[in-house]
Amino acid sequence: MPGSRILAFGGYQPDRVVTNDDLAKIVETDDEWIRARVGIESRRVAAEDETVADMAEAAGAKALAASGLEPSAVDLVIVATCSPRVPLPNVAATVAARLGILAPGAYDLNAACAGFCYALGTASDAVRAGSARNVLVIGAEKMTDWLDWTDRSTCIIFADGAGAAVVGPAPEGEPSGIGPVVWGSAGDQADKITIREDNWATTALHPVAREACARAGVSPSELSAFIPHQANLRIIEAIARKLGIPRDRVADDIVHAGNTSSASIPLALSRMAEQGRLQRGTPALLMGFGAGLTYAAQVITVP
Repeated sequence: MPGSRILAFGGYQPDRVVTNDDLAKIVETDDEWIRARVGIESRRVAAEDETVADMAEAAGAKALAASGLEPSAVDLVIVATCSPRVPLPNVAATVAARLGILAPGAYDLNAACAGFCYALGTASDAVRAGSARNVLVIGAEKMTDWLDWTDRSTCIIFADGAGAAVVGPAPEGEPSGIGPVVWGSAGDQADKITIREDNWATTALHPVAREACARAGVSPSELSAFIPHQANLRIIEAIARKLGIPRDRVADDIVHAGNTSSASIPLALSRMAEQGRLQRGTPALLMGFGAGLTYAAQVITVP
């Protein structure tokens, strides 16, 4: 089968910045308490009238422009999200129309914080099987629509934003730039809206990451970057340590972006690219995990 690859990234964050000191005016907390537990210093919050589709459109437009493709070259749009205010119409079709992508396949995918990795895996498979030429994959969330701002355990964590990637065919004769996805779920824990992430995530996920590397034919030591879901800085650092990945290769977008669920991985990818922290042509590991419980990981080649 032909290979697939990521052609370009794009990210979007709302303008409003909410600091830990701002939250301390609403709930009983302080900057030191929040940093010690989740590693967040500030987060972005969408405007009242800003929707998931608005943010997805902004990120998707950037990725599409960076890819150099015309909208007509895209024939599938997938939006990973778990936070739209209404289930219908789906976000993907709305965004496609706004971007001038005519009559593509379009659907939303809900795997919570693992959503982008799930969407990237299915996009890669669609390109390789010939079901699509190029796919626009977006992770977008407005988590603050669902927050209880008086609940200290959640209002300090979540935020809003969107990230996107364009997936297309790998050049003939070159290996695939998106490795096999390693995914799964733990439905017996589906009732746990809030879960002891420090236990489950740090113990259950590093074997998934190692398996994704093994299927892609690389070792963790060869990775130029590790971009996990930005759930909690302590979780991120703990997984990276177990994989033996140096701290400077690990995405830490959560510090100033918060937990944006399915948007966090593409948003962190976009930020690392802007900072010059990604090396073209090198392997990078993506890993998402969250409510459901769902998880997924794959190695990509940095475009």
